[in-house]
Parts: sequence; C-alpha cells; structure tokens
Amino acid sequence: LECDLAMNLVGQPLVRQQVMKGVTEFLDNQNPVKPLVMSFHGSTGTGKTYVSSMLIRYLFQGGLQSPYVHHFSPIVHFPHAEQIEQYKESLKRWIQGNLTNCGRSAFLFDEMDKMHPGLVDVIIPFLGPSWVVYGTNYRKAIFIFISNAGGEQINKMTLDLWHAHKDREEISLQDLELAISKAVFENPQSGFWKSGIINEHLIDFVVPFLPLKHHHVKQCVVSELVQQGLEVRSDVVQEVADSIPYFPEEEKIFSSTGCKTVASRISFFF
Repeated sequence: LECDLAMNLVGQPLVRQQVMKGVTEFLDNQNPVKPLVMSFHGSTGTGKTYVSSMLIRYLFQGGLQSPYVHHFSPIVHFPHAEQIEQYKESLKRWIQGNLTNCGRSAFLFDEMDKMHPGLVDVIIPFLGPSWVVYGTNYRKAIFIFISNAGGEQINKMTLDLWHAHKDREEISLQDLELAISKAVFENPQSGFWKSGIINEHLIDFVVPFLPLKHHHVKQCVVSELVQQGLEVRSDVVQEVADSIPYFPEEEKIFSSTGCKTVASRISFFF
C-alpha cells in the first residue's frame, strides 16, 4: 500500500503520511480500543475515492466487492429527508448485523457533505471505545468518511501558502486543521453538523487532500494513458493537461477538477 501510494497518488504527501500512520498503527494493534475512523476532505478529483478504494483493495480480498466492505452514498441510499427516521433505523441495523458477521468490516460513507444532518449520529455507538455494543465486539472495524466539504478552505490555504513560497511538502496538518473543522463541522449543510461524532472526538484522522497543479495533472494523464494501453506522447499529455480549467483566474495554478476529467478527455486527442 505504501509503495502504491508513493507511486500512484500524485501531489498528496499529507495523505500518504496520515493514511499510512492510521492504518499501520491500527492493524499492528491486536486489541484496538476503538475502530479506525478516518475522514477524507478536499475538492473534486484530488484522490479521495481513489485512496479509499486502494486502501480497501489491500485490506480485503475482492476489494470493494468484498462482502465485508459496505459503501453508502446519501443520494443512492438516503435520498428523502422525510424518511430520515426510517434510514436511521435501517443504517443502525445494517451496521450491527454486518459487524456481528465479521468484526473486521469496513464502512465507507461517500459525499458526507450531502448526508442529512443527524443521520450519522446513529453510528456513534459503533465508533467509540466501548467494549461491546449490542452484544458485538466491533473495535476492529474501519469507518471512512469522504467529503468535498472543506475543499474550498483547503484550496485557499494551499494558495496562501504557495504565495508565501511554502511548498506542499512543507504544509502540515496543523496548517489546515482549523480551516477544515470550521468548514466541515460548523456548517449547517454538512452531515457532521452538531454531530456527536465531532463532540466526542471520534474521528482519529482528518485527512486533507490538496488541490493539484499542472504537473500533477500531467502525471495523471500519463497514468491514464498507460492504463488504457495507449502510447504516452508528450504532445497529448500537454494538450490534455492544458484543456482542464485552472484557478485562480489570473494565475491558473491549481486544477479546478483535479484529475477527475482526465480519463474522459483523452479520447478527444487520439
């Protein structure tokens, strides 16, 4: 996993460091006091889904297809605000049932910024350091929250630090933590709004994904060409990277969509 992150995840030194620290410490501990809870934050195309699926691929045979990996999307699984009580009950039962089947299960919650406030609170009993919940030992489970919330603040901070001649390798978690928590945990639109998950400090690792620069996008283009079995031509790499919008308007430093649209754009240049 460490090697794969180093080779294939572009421009995210903080992510590599936080994810490896979290996973290694957790798996080395035969008797963890609580499940591993990580929250991924950043704007579109910066690698949040990519890293979570890579992580799952190394931890579970069959990766995301494993019967012990459970993936929730608010738009797919919890679309109607008026049915929130029903969702709470079924989410609690689903997690409880699956942890009874296998204590070493993983639960991925996508687009936390679109989750109905209050819904995730039903999973609080599963995240804390209690020994047994509902008759099940669940402390070896892994929970990953994925969210675009905080992306704007991370982008702004990264831009400010860039203006201050601070390289992304020098950016620390402390530089970003306050901005993320304000944007994510104090936002009435966020799934974490007034959540006990925050008040009880149940998230072990807040993982910020930084905006990507032009040369990072070029690396993504090369990877995608290789993956599609196409010839890696420098003119194509340059053209695809140039076709993506960048911000801020005047300086054009960071990709507005990260590497999200790279795969779909390649066909235009062949």
